[in-house]
Amino acid sequence: MAEQKLAVVAIGGNSLIKDKTHQTVEDQYEAARETTFHIADMIEQGWDVAIGHGNGPQVGFILRRSEIAAKAEGMHEVPLDVCGADTQGAIGYALQQTLQNELYQRGVKKKVVTVITQVLVDREDPAFKNPSKPIGGFMDEPEARRRETEQDWTVVEDAGRGWRRVVASPLPKEIVELETVETLLERGIITITVGGGGIPVIDPGDGNYRGIAAVIDKDFASSLLAQKVNADLFVISTAVEKVAINFGKPDEKWLDKMTLAEAKQYLAEGTHFAKGSMAPKIEAIIWFLENGGKQALITDPENIGRALKGETGTWIVP
Repeated sequence: MAEQKLAVVAIGGNSLIKDKTHQTVEDQYEAARETTFHIADMIEQGWDVAIGHGNGPQVGFILRRSEIAAKAEGMHEVPLDVCGADTQGAIGYALQQTLQNELYQRGVKKKVVTVITQVLVDREDPAFKNPSKPIGGFMDEPEARRRETEQDWTVVEDAGRGWRRVVASPLPKEIVELETVETLLERGIITITVGGGGIPVIDPGDGNYRGIAAVIDKDFASSLLAQKVNADLFVISTAVEKVAINFGKPDEKWLDKMTLAEAKQYLAEGTHFAKGSMAPKIEAIIWFLENGGKQALITDPENIGRALKGETGTWIVP
């Protein structure tokens, strides 16, 4: 029996929400089904898989519901770390059920499980001094100022559209449930973990974890996971089949392969990868490869199977 290969697959929010007109829970379930169909291809090709996923839009929906219920009915609001836990459960459920169903249909005897995962961040991370991730709905200035005073929120005026809360996006330091995840993977169980980058927690120094209002980049959390479980492959599944340099310009070039040195050079040039989309993905892959990672792949969900056969996608190697 050949040695099982282990891949960590990070799937983006676009794998769950196709567009503005397909945002219902049913729509998201259908999108999850399409994505897990392609992950099942990987599993059929002999890969063991751990799956990380985004949760940006879903957290936004929960916060919005929470804000509306508080205004209309005086209901309690849901703290951000709990919103993260809620999305891990709901998205995990959709991925777990659709993937399990697909594997069953194919006669693949593999179990799928979701682990509600906490990720340790450093209270001294510079990100906490400069919160930049906007979350929740828009407010008028009086409400923003009240929450700033009463709830210790950081609020900013957002391009003339109103006021919004911003939170930190610190780097992940440790996956609290790592040993549990490793045990599941060793048993060949497909494990959905670090959902939405993990629930951010801090250790105040007394050994007790405590949730904190922050957002961890899911590609960084998946990169840390890939490093810790010694993954043979780190896949970032996103909206593009391949990565381009000089994107949208006359000298645009689609890349089949990039070395670690080239990836760092393109990133340093600052013109190739958009700050909010491709740049963090490339950074997460660089972090993986610099810490002993073997290879990484960026492609879209429907091309994962083809990419693994070397037919498409952008491969990043040491």
